[in-house]
Amino acid sequence: MRPNAVTRTLVSVTAAVGIFAGGLAGAGASFAASAPAAQPAVTAEAVTPLAVNNLGLSAAQARKVQGWLKKHWQYRGQIDGALGTESWKAFQRCLKKYWKYQGAIDGKPGVNTVKALQRLLKDSWGYTGKIDGDPGTKTKAAFKRFANAL
Repeated sequence: MRPNAVTRTLVSVTAAVGIFAGGLAGAGASFAASAPAAQPAVTAEAVTPLAVNNLGLSAAQARKVQGWLKKHWQYRGQIDGALGTESWKAFQRCLKKYWKYQGAIDGKPGVNTVKALQRLLKDSWGYTGKIDGDPGTKTKAAFKRFANAL
């Protein structure tokens, strides 16, 4: 090979490497400049109100309960078969008025909500367990009888 050819090849390769390296440096800066803003963390409090708890009911049974809640307890949500926050708020209004529910109307079916529900189910729907706030098999079976009767 001639010395001129070697020099030209070396200059070409060096130029190509320089262009490539410069392109990467610019790309790195542009990537850093266009990085998206940090997203706020999702907290448990933000997710919890959207939780669904059918307490063993099928979607069809839950739709019956929602229809009853809409007719009698100011439920304004969708009849979608998912007992979420708005369904439980409506149910808590009923439980507060007639079944000694002592908690807030918050749409969370916690221990106090379940205790009041158990009182309702014990009165007319064959619940034979303790008023303990545990939505066990006896509570769920009686809740199904309630829903099926609607």
